Amino acid sequence: MATEQPFLPVLLGSDMNAYGMARAFYEAYGIKPLVLGRSHLTATQDSHILQFQEIDRLNEQDVFAPALAQVAKKYTDKKLLLLACGDDYAKLIIKNKPALQEHFTVPYIDESLMDEILLKENFYKMCDQYNFKYPGTATVTADNYENFTPPFDYPIILKASNSVEYWACKFPGKKKVFVAHDEAEKTAILKAIYSSTYQDTMIIQEFIPGDDSYMRVLNAYVGKDGKVKLMCLGNPILEEHSPEGIGSYAAIVTTYDKELMDQVRFFLEDIGYTGFANFDMKYDIRDKQYKLFEINLRNGRSSYYVTASGHNLMKYVADDHMLNIEQDVTYVQDKHLWMIIPKGVLFKYASNEKLKLEAKKLIREGKYTNSLYFNEDMNAKRWTKLTLNNLNYYRKYKKYFNNKGLSE
Repeated sequence: MATEQPFLPVLLGSDMNAYGMARAFYEAYGIKPLVLGRSHLTATQDSHILQFQEIDRLNEQDVFAPALAQVAKKYTDKKLLLLACGDDYAKLIIKNKPALQEHFTVPYIDESLMDEILLKENFYKMCDQYNFKYPGTATVTADNYENFTPPFDYPIILKASNSVEYWACKFPGKKKVFVAHDEAEKTAILKAIYSSTYQDTMIIQEFIPGDDSYMRVLNAYVGKDGKVKLMCLGNPILEEHSPEGIGSYAAIVTTYDKELMDQVRFFLEDIGYTGFANFDMKYDIRDKQYKLFEINLRNGRSSYYVTASGHNLMKYVADDHMLNIEQDVTYVQDKHLWMIIPKGVLFKYASNEKLKLEAKKLIREGKYTNSLYFNEDMNAKRWTKLTLNNLNYYRKYKKYFNNKGLSE
């Protein structure tokens, strides 16, 4: 079946998102995408549904476009669809879009629109313009952090403005996101960060009350004609709690909110957006409003939840750009449970009883998916690695659950 397809997806990154995307392409077309990454992570190892190629320093500007041009030369007989699995690759694709378009179909926005969306000051202006609420936000730098007082009450969230630089730095107690409950904790966290190689801006936000289940994630696909084709809203039941995983979703139930979807759809179409978009937000019970944290210019890390619900996210981009198939708009309403953790971890650590009951019902009905466990792609080696990885979640949650301070 794969040989009949005149196109080849080229995916950048080798994490769980890359595997979910590869699986979606395989399920839709029988295609084995080409997956390029700096290292080969467990999620995509020992897989028969993708081809993996390691490229050293692929995330560096001087290597990126020339390396991809070299890859494209090997596949001159196929149309190549280039997709990013993470933020750093999405930014590099957009920055190098004109050069890449000589070899690839590049379903991403232009750099000028990226700058409007990603620079926090511009982003919040856009939020005001389109009536999106967002948490109280301030910034702090290496120069002024010692005298900084947040303009809202504790607890507060602290996260790096420059995620690429932040991932490269090291210091004891490092986490993807911190929560500080008082002045002393805030000062200790900022001191630890700025004693490392990270010297860029930190973003300080007010903490919206509520556990992981108050989060919402929305994945959208906007066609090349500038019209939204697919929207799927997810209600996370539990996030990851390990230092490198804080803020990443571990289990999601699809949900539906027409008013919110209409608002996001109008926004995306009005600003001239195309391609995948991923929104993270939290429901604030104090004023019954969703507070928008950020927009990612790619599908989310957990976006296989969309495909699992019966609406193959990768089929939307390929049908649109590769096969020129017309599409109507779909707001997903099908209920499904997506997870990457064992059921035992989910039901032990999730605290929203209503959502847990819903998850149990979906499991009983067979409406649940772990995107990494794919029967058509299972062999002894892969099964062993995934199962060890799965069991490791019991240890991780026991050690790190709700620890978002500096302590190890």
